[in-house]
Amino acid sequence: MTAAAGAAAGLALLAAALFALASAVQQQTAAAVPDGRGGSLGLVASLARSPRWWAGTLADTGGYVAQAAALGLGSLLLVQPLLVTTVLFALPLGARWAGRRLRRADWAWAGVLVVALAAFVVTGEPTAGSDAAGWRHWLPAWGVLAAAGGGCLLGAALRRGTPRAVLLALTTGMAYGLAAALTKGVVDLLDDGVIAVLTSWSTWLLAAALLGGTLVQQAAFQAGPLGASLPAATVGEPVVGAALGITVLGERLQAGGAEWVLVAVLVAAMVVATTALARSSAAPAAAAASAS
Repeated sequence: MTAAAGAAAGLALLAAALFALASAVQQQTAAAVPDGRGGSLGLVASLARSPRWWAGTLADTGGYVAQAAALGLGSLLLVQPLLVTTVLFALPLGARWAGRRLRRADWAWAGVLVVALAAFVVTGEPTAGSDAAGWRHWLPAWGVLAAAGGGCLLGAALRRGTPRAVLLALTTGMAYGLAAALTKGVVDLLDDGVIAVLTSWSTWLLAAALLGGTLVQQAAFQAGPLGASLPAATVGEPVVGAALGITVLGERLQAGGAEWVLVAVLVAAMVVATTALARSSAAPAAAAASAS
């Protein structure tokens, strides 16, 4: 691994830690808002009056800055999978707030995730592609994301409770995955000056993806338990980001032959371990929220 890739990995882990703190704090705040205000200005107004929510927003912003710096140094295929370590940081944080000890199963799944991530990076050897792509290259991806996101939002409008939270979290993952891919291009534009950044369509689409993802995420936190929304959002973002890295930006894994089977197994292990850890980390956070 090169020095740049190592620095990108370190920044990605820092981002994951900050995202874990932000998710736990913001979910507790959003869960206290009556569900009738979901998706409205009332929800935003209620959250804006909470110092705890602003603290979570600050952590979320710091996490995004660290993620952007990581993407400036490394590929989406390297940085995005490392973001699933958010659950590794959320797990002890949630347990501490709830006053409980981690279970043996938690440690086991954490070990599976760490080993699978390390093996994925070593085996796949993710390589960088283009930092940005023209809007014509983006059109197919936008079409797929618009259809999938629209379907999730429509389903969420018709459902309540856990199904609504999951659908909104999936939409959040798509928005943040798109934002991650766009971030690489915007970071690359910084070398051309502020005017180049402000006049680029990718900057404004990035801002829309981040704003939309944040609003939908708060609605997901409010709609149901963290155990419903955290796994979907945590897995969804890196999957979408990595897929866009491959299909739009031309990033590649260097695996060959039988190594592809191992890569597939490792990805499946990461998804399963992340889901299990996200549910476990959400349980104490939800308990703490109901007790406060």
